[in-house]
Amino acid sequence: MDVALDDVFIDEISFPATDGYALTGTLFLPRGTKRHAVLINSATAVPRKIYRGFASYLAHRGCAVLTYDYRGIGDSRLPAMVGYNQPKSLVGFKASMSDWAARDVTAAVRWMRERYQGLPLAYIGHSFGGQALGLIENNTDISRAALVASQAATWRLMTSPEKYRVYAFMNFVGVPLVHALGYAPGWAGVGEDLPKGVFLQWAEWVSSPRYLFDSKLPALENFANFKGELRALCFSDDPWATRPAVELLASGFSAIMPEVLTVRPSDVGAKAIGHFGFFRPDHRDTLWRGVAEWIQGE
Repeated sequence: MDVALDDVFIDEISFPATDGYALTGTLFLPRGTKRHAVLINSATAVPRKIYRGFASYLAHRGCAVLTYDYRGIGDSRLPAMVGYNQPKSLVGFKASMSDWAARDVTAAVRWMRERYQGLPLAYIGHSFGGQALGLIENNTDISRAALVASQAATWRLMTSPEKYRVYAFMNFVGVPLVHALGYAPGWAGVGEDLPKGVFLQWAEWVSSPRYLFDSKLPALENFANFKGELRALCFSDDPWATRPAVELLASGFSAIMPEVLTVRPSDVGAKAIGHFGFFRPDHRDTLWRGVAEWIQGE
């Protein structure tokens, strides 16, 4: 176990998904009393290291925090049999976005709930991470959920001209490329390499008027089971998670009244926030503090 400079213990761990697949995560623990447990769930094609600063901040405030990589991403990608520290090719790797939710996110919630039984469990979902909250069968274990730039990401609700670029890339570049290569390469502009099934399901949802709500996933029934507190943040300069897209996702949680907040960069003294900017350390005393106080009920 390593000790961070900001008075937080940091431990690299592994835990099994529901089907036994080994997922890699990082546990951030306060030096003092633990008052809350927090699970941070990543965006699509985004490794957990992006959330390290925010996780350390929450741990410093008394939270036990877990970040982790979905299967096929970051350190949850199988290593190559030859070569030094090289990941195995994703060609033939079986995974979809619905698998990430049902097998990986479900397991992460279970692991945190079992390990910190006496603490309230909060859920942070960035983009896809927030979408997964509605798909998992054990979302009833979560007391509060803060969704960050998390949306029903249909291209129709993105801003122009970005919406047309996304539609064209997904359907006329991404899908043919994935079928040709057997996976979605990060160099094409998607972030990290993605398993074929993940990208194809993502492209299908993006092309549908109501995103994942137009799919026939039985797991959609789990949206109505969540009865905790939910706050969804959208940022006025985010071309993907626009307020209508965030509201569409929030509407799926039919048992509650989610709170949707729009933040302008000028509200927090920033020039830009966008889809990823929330997790920059310069928001420590503004956006980070606001979310931390909310999930801790302060």
